[in-house]
Amino acid sequence: MQLIVNGKMHQVDVEDEMPLLWVLRDVLGITGPKYGCGVAMCGACTVHIGGEAVRSCSLPAADVKGDITTIEGLGTPEAMHVVQKVWIMHQVAQCGYCQSGQIMSAAALLGANPNPSDDDIDQAMSGNLCRCGTYPRIRAAIKTAARELKGRAT
Repeated sequence: MQLIVNGKMHQVDVEDEMPLLWVLRDVLGITGPKYGCGVAMCGACTVHIGGEAVRSCSLPAADVKGDITTIEGLGTPEAMHVVQKVWIMHQVAQCGYCQSGQIMSAAALLGANPNPSDDDIDQAMSGNLCRCGTYPRIRAAIKTAARELKGRAT
């Protein structure tokens, strides 16, 4: 099957039911999405498919319909995505394990809703677990990113 990941076409020879997470990590060597729970409940495996946040641990590779973006494709060290920049500014990460999924969910939220309320943030991020409990920093970072995006649009 063919998958477009971070703008590059990949031909992969895997079973149709293999979860996208394992295709990304084990076949393509893309390790940003993490295995957390395997049942789409923690968010560590979050990627974008067609701009929407999707849990890759429970999505069969054959069911992928659209281009896939992982944390590696969201931004680069030289040109970080605004969410990546504010994550650093607000010192969100502690252990860091959940951060790629958190960032991918936050970026998808801001792509769909550039001015989210606290309730919007809570709803969009509710499926992303953080064992370190940095939820207040996550919310603050998302609000800062929204302000920066709004400033760019004017």
